[in-house]
Amino acid sequence: MIRVGSIFIPVTDLEKSVKWYEKHLGIHKIQEWGEGAAKGVGFYFPNDSTQLGLVQVENVQATEFHVKAEQRNSYFNFLVDDIQAFYEQLNSKGVKTNELEHFGGMACFDFFDLDDNPFSVVSEMVDSPFHADQVKKMQGIKR
Repeated sequence: MIRVGSIFIPVTDLEKSVKWYEKHLGIHKIQEWGEGAAKGVGFYFPNDSTQLGLVQVENVQATEFHVKAEQRNSYFNFLVDDIQAFYEQLNSKGVKTNELEHFGGMACFDFFDLDDNPFSVVSEMVDSPFHADQVKKMQGIKR
């Protein structure tokens, strides 16, 4: 069986970014690796098996791609159960976000880290085909 194991994010100041991600995303450090530009830190989420790694880079690097003209898309998104609460939490801590939007059976917004990397946050409505419960049905997994 194949599944996503880790997501890696390029950061220009690893030490500051570690503190920022721990504070704002509630992730927990597993271990550090490497030295200099090849240095990184791995984290786990309290309620998920996917891991996140911050990797020290010399220059800011893209965490999104261009779909067409000015339309961009993140390589991945973060899922939350209560998107309004998470949105308010980030804003109350001074994290840069765009507006919370509702469309197509989901709510979403983007937030930005210390390197101005954009990250999408989504919350799927229960009847959306992308909601975890609907995907489990397609996989034949009972709740």
